[in-house]
Amino acid sequence: MPVPIPRQRAIPAVESGQAPAAPKDAPSKEAPRKEATVDNNTTTTQLSLLVIEDDPGGSTVVPELLDSTGKPIRVRTARNLTEAERLLTDDVHCILLDLALPAPGRSDDDELAVLRHVLELAPRHAVLALTASGDAERGAEAVRVGAQDYLFRDELDGRLLSRAIRYAVERKRSDTAERRLAEGRVRAQENRRLERGLLPTPLLEGSSLRFAARYRPGRSRALLGGDFYDVVRTPDGTVHAMIGDVCGHGPDEAALGVELRIAWRALTLAGLCGDELLGTLQEVLEHERSDDEIFATLCTVDIAPDGRRAGLCLAGHPSPLVARPGRPARLLPYDNNGPALGLLPGARWPRMQVELGAEWSLMLYTDGLIEGRVGEGRERLGQDGMVAMIRRQLSEGLRGEALLRAAVNEVRSLNGGELADDVAVLLLDREG
Repeated sequence: MPVPIPRQRAIPAVESGQAPAAPKDAPSKEAPRKEATVDNNTTTTQLSLLVIEDDPGGSTVVPELLDSTGKPIRVRTARNLTEAERLLTDDVHCILLDLALPAPGRSDDDELAVLRHVLELAPRHAVLALTASGDAERGAEAVRVGAQDYLFRDELDGRLLSRAIRYAVERKRSDTAERRLAEGRVRAQENRRLERGLLPTPLLEGSSLRFAARYRPGRSRALLGGDFYDVVRTPDGTVHAMIGDVCGHGPDEAALGVELRIAWRALTLAGLCGDELLGTLQEVLEHERSDDEIFATLCTVDIAPDGRRAGLCLAGHPSPLVARPGRPARLLPYDNNGPALGLLPGARWPRMQVELGAEWSLMLYTDGLIEGRVGEGRERLGQDGMVAMIRRQLSEGLRGEALLRAAVNEVRSLNGGELADDVAVLLLDREG
């Protein structure tokens, strides 16, 4: 928030003209305006002022304060900070503080010690600093420290102070809203950095396979959803790939997906594979889920070091798609599909052996890619529609990242906009 320019008069910055002051012994004649006073929870309330001054009763303007509708502004008075702390309740909207008051336990060299004390005591309240005439420098410094405005003690009248209170309250509300907005942006940035850091970095050093992936969470403005994937190469040269989907779309599901991905990587690097690996992941899911009805589907593939064959395990998950030169893309066998993780205690997941050949592309995906609608009806793309779409895009020469980008974009277009579910797709390519 920019620092106001020091002023040599008592009129606050909200005023655009030099209006004549009302007599000190007469109420203000300012016509009421149709502006709200203070909006707490969308309800207009009467303004309330706490005056902290050595002799507040000696001020003739305090009893004459009116809000913008002509209603009297409620006034409380405190002779010192101890009394002020007792009177400072949530229904006080503004504080009029005499800067000449001493602050307990503060250095005498700090001319604004009392203001700093009040700002610590009342961080949510608007504060008007009251200083001696001609001491504009001190008043401007008070604004820089945190007051909403400053006024000269011997130039006050009821009309001027009433308008200054309204201005201070509105400016405090604006400052608070701006601060909350800035804090929200910082939190959003931190969440994005955290989510970005939780996305996987494939470990494929030493492998001739090419890797590409696309990821679109269903949650608005999120980077991470309940879908998860990973690819690692173990020391024996085997490349392990995995993709999964936690039921649901919230932050808890996203967190559980991250836990399962990290657990899969650790267990894979420790040498587990197939049924043993999935059984251990089910134990992790059962211990970490927040509800017994939460489950996760999973597809794991382990590609032999020679790249020509692979082992496939499916836990309630759609079967991968394989494309080879001279042959139409097709789905891998789905016959021995086991249950999703977390559904059946003691379940088993058979490992199927799949021949890939010398040159191939293997695409793993979550159901967000196939459950989008086609047009305005209830028809969904489905696996058959996805296979037909990928065949056509391959025939157009699309490969790798370009293929995945085109596939996700076309699915969104067919759906008529953003997909409701998370979408994760990864592609492994081997050239002969």
